[in-house]
Amino acid sequence: MQYYYKISYFEKTIIGDLMKKILITGARSGIGNALVNSLIDKEYYIYLTVHSESQLEIVLKRYKEYSNVRCMKLDVTSESDRKKVEKLDIDILVNIAGVGYGGSISEIPMDRVRENFEVNVFSSFELVQLVLKQMMNKKKGKVIIMSSLAGILPLNFLGSYCATKASIIQLTTTLKNELKLLNTSIKVVLIEPGMYHTGFNQIMLENKYDWMQEKSYFENELNLIRKRENLFFSLLEKKKLNSIVNKIIKAIEKENPKFIYRAPLIQVLGAKLYQIFKM
Repeated sequence: MQYYYKISYFEKTIIGDLMKKILITGARSGIGNALVNSLIDKEYYIYLTVHSESQLEIVLKRYKEYSNVRCMKLDVTSESDRKKVEKLDIDILVNIAGVGYGGSISEIPMDRVRENFEVNVFSSFELVQLVLKQMMNKKKGKVIIMSSLAGILPLNFLGSYCATKASIIQLTTTLKNELKLLNTSIKVVLIEPGMYHTGFNQIMLENKYDWMQEKSYFENELNLIRKRENLFFSLLEKKKLNSIVNKIIKAIEKENPKFIYRAPLIQVLGAKLYQIFKM
């Protein structure tokens, strides 16, 4: 396990006392990394976490000049990695780490569905529970959990991923309601982004063809499915991430944030229309 230290332990302890400390999972790229870059010049001490040692090497080099960024390997499915969080004093958790697997529910290998739920739901909420233990002792803190508009707007051939995001919505909503019964100032926030061009969607769209090209009920439709998906996402994906990153920053900075933040607006409206008129 490697960390980058630019300043002394004594100095870091002082900074830790003065700055709010944020743990961000899944921060190597995409929305997580854009969030780090937006917070880096603010008064925060950032625990930037990534999935693997190879990713850790990348971010260590990228942020070596920043004394308020500590880079860590945190695979949420690893119990030993999760336990590292027990030694940290976290004021704000931003839980973004996730994976996505595509394929028809009629035939997708259940191992892929299990892994999708293991990463996005089970292991992620084990991490939430660990961080909450510290926050319960302090009776304050903020837990910000990333779901998706895909949790309320199911997409064909992405049912496994959509189901994990729907589960996150229900679990986070329940957590928020339960914590209201306790005498704490712990805030729970749900982030529901739409489609952004980070590369994540393209990986998720393509990984089903690893096995569908070998044997599938839809073998005669694969070219059509791929063309439709690529067109759909190319038309709707937002290239710039600022609209959703700004929402997360609001959730971080407001003393009493809203429970749900969504973006981009046009996709949010589409999801609301779906909820109204769905059959």
